[in-house]
Amino acid sequence: MPTSQPGAARPSPDRTTPDSLLHTRTGTEVSPEDMVLATGRDLTPRNLAWARRKLDEEGPGAIEKVLP
Repeated sequence: MPTSQPGAARPSPDRTTPDSLLHTRTGTEVSPEDMVLATGRDLTPRNLAWARRKLDEEGPGAIEKVLP
């Protein structure tokens, strides 16, 4: 069973992908369910209402703000 080696090389910080190049949308519409699940919340009527409001106010790009 492989284990991590102490002092093993880690990726250089300059090799990380800049935020401007990260994308989550696939060209499909973002649903309220997508928004709720992206935040790690349960699909409850209250959370779905929050997601609908968020999408109405900010559009499909709102999901970008809730993802890490």
